[in-house]
Amino acid sequence: MNITVIGCDGRPAGSDATKALAEARTVIGAPRHLRVVPVPPHAEQIELRHLDEALDALGQHEGPAVVLASGDPGFFGIVRALRARGITPRVIPAVSAVALAFAKIGLDWDDALVVSAHGRDPRRALAAALAHPKAAILTAPGTARDLARELQANGKTVYAAELLGTPGERVAEAAGRDLADPNILISLDEQALSEQAQGPPRWLAGHPGAPDGWALPEDAFEHRDSMITKPEVRALVLARLGPGPGRTIWDVGAGSGSVAVECARFGARVIAVEADPAQCGRIRRNAERHQVCLRVHQGRAPEALEGLPPADAVFAGGGDHAVLAAAIQHADPETVVVTLAAVDRVTETTARLEASGYQAQGVQLQASRLTRLPAGQHRLAAQNPVFVLWGQRWAER
Repeated sequence: MNITVIGCDGRPAGSDATKALAEARTVIGAPRHLRVVPVPPHAEQIELRHLDEALDALGQHEGPAVVLASGDPGFFGIVRALRARGITPRVIPAVSAVALAFAKIGLDWDDALVVSAHGRDPRRALAAALAHPKAAILTAPGTARDLARELQANGKTVYAAELLGTPGERVAEAAGRDLADPNILISLDEQALSEQAQGPPRWLAGHPGAPDGWALPEDAFEHRDSMITKPEVRALVLARLGPGPGRTIWDVGAGSGSVAVECARFGARVIAVEADPAQCGRIRRNAERHQVCLRVHQGRAPEALEGLPPADAVFAGGGDHAVLAAAIQHADPETVVVTLAAVDRVTETTARLEASGYQAQGVQLQASRLTRLPAGQHRLAAQNPVFVLWGQRWAER
């Protein structure tokens, strides 16, 4: 099929786009695009209101066809949908809406995380944006105000780029106002960005991916009297929690926050629940030390868990059964990880996980660290054994 996809950004169509339009027998696009491009009078116009219906109609027409799309149609755009139907189109892109939005506020964006809440679960986009200091969110109609409100409630500065490329274009802070569709949200953590600006230049656009190392040593964190999840245990805990962009993780009874901070280093949205004000301070300082965004929620579980947003995974470092039951109830996670020191609690905790619909598994970890003796030889210094239990709702994956 002879199909050309033309990106629209409010500027006049270039010579290639004008020629493709002049030759087209069918032109498909949103009403706002059809109104502003030079569609020839002989071409049939089809409004793109429902993507599948428009693509079905496109397949029934012969001759050259043009599809109009916003910005760069190869970036979260219609090119993917066409190729999924076996169509390789010719693409004439315009400036992407994301690039245009950042340009309007005079901000670089090679370090921005770009996520889409259009036709997708907005909770994943929100979680990713909350965990990253600079993010752009492609929104669905009617969703931007709620997303902006949640971002602002978590300390973000939020800009809305509305009706880009049209006479009604507006780019301004989104606080407390209705937003016109279509729009893009730009979420910024001003303090984190200021700190990161002092670091070395980036070489990778977007999210930096997995950190250079994890299961960091105890001295990578401020902690109280060695009350910290040991690196050997933390490595398995992280593997079972599966932190990453778009995932929300609770660390209940977070202590010094070593697990919470490590999850945030992978790009997860993390809520660290801790009753001790001094420990809450340590969590914040450890997060600042490792330049990650996370939320510290001071309060004693289980009461403190009420009203928190749902989580994909929960880590409970030795919490009692009331805490574990409340975490499962309020978070409704697909994964639960628990660490225990007492063997007596393994059976009852496993039973609790299974009764809650999880397939429970576990191991006992006991590491012996290589330690240098005064004479230069080495010995093995045994660490206290720890039980790591986890439950997975396999049917939901």
